Amino acid sequence: MPPIPALKLAASVEDYLEGEQLTDIKHEYLDGQVVAMGGASRKHGLIAAALALALGAQARARRCQLFIADMKVRVEHEGETFFYYPDLVLTCDPEDRHNLYCTRPCLIIEVLSKGTERIDRREKRLAYGLLPSLQEYVLVDQDALCIDRYHRTPQGWAHDRVVEGVLRLDCLELDLPLSEIYADIE
Repeated sequence: MPPIPALKLAASVEDYLEGEQLTDIKHEYLDGQVVAMGGASRKHGLIAAALALALGAQARARRCQLFIADMKVRVEHEGETFFYYPDLVLTCDPEDRHNLYCTRPCLIIEVLSKGTERIDRREKRLAYGLLPSLQEYVLVDQDALCIDRYHRTPQGWAHDRVVEGVLRLDCLELDLPLSEIYADIE
């Protein structure tokens, strides 16, 4: 008799959200599959902090909410549900106020690492692009002075690579010098 295949039980959204409140380890949710996240490097943390400091006052002035690392983004697509933890997420929609996640961000920033770059550039870029509210998706290289900015246009998504000067963030109408983003990186 052939072996009986193992059943993979999918976690429900409710179980995932409840579990995330009971653990110190963050997990992403990929339509039933729960995946633990790794820690960040010193450079990663310094860049994320510099971005938060640079964006914070402008976000508050516009009555937006800026979150660093601990706020999930919920993506729904064709009956599937995904939750990701971006490094920074900005929501300016007054209706986007769920206690555990955002659904209508206008800006998402990921600081790239060797372990996450492939997922950030492919899977997350495609998933986040499904959010009608998202205006910009920004990928910040922690090992080189290089930022990739994907921004929504009337014709679809456009891409800019910034290696000097300023990073334009339309969501906040802000020009952010790269020297400010990378100020604490040797």
